[in-house]
Amino acid sequence: MTQPLHILKLCVGAESVEDLTDWQRAHFGTGPARHVTRMWPKRAEEVLAGGSLYWVIKGQILARQPILDLQPVTGADGVARCALVLDPAVIRTDAVPRRPFQGWRYFPATEAPRDLAAGRGQEEPLPGDLQAALAEIGLR
Repeated sequence: MTQPLHILKLCVGAESVEDLTDWQRAHFGTGPARHVTRMWPKRAEEVLAGGSLYWVIKGQILARQPILDLQPVTGADGVARCALVLDPAVIRTDAVPRRPFQGWRYFPATEAPRDLAAGRGQEEPLPGDLQAALAEIGLR
């Protein structure tokens, strides 16, 4: 069995995981969230075989959402795009620093951070610079 292929994306405008969840709840209610992107994944089968969208917030991977489907959408400008249909559950992960980048990137399962243990998602997060320093020395 092959490992799932994930997607990594910057969560532009969000200061925290709570910002992401609040925005999605306001726009999608309790149903699946959708993130529309310009490019269709060429490796769609691998992404749909258990992949997640990993969110980079303020320079750190902090959360993920399982990808349920990929759907074609057409923007108001007539350009075809891809909607990533996401599980409404936002799963917090260990914090891992990540530099800014454009668009999205494939993210192999071997590089993905661990999900936080049950109950840890409600803890007050460490300051970002401390999380980054710990991750850099391998103590995430």
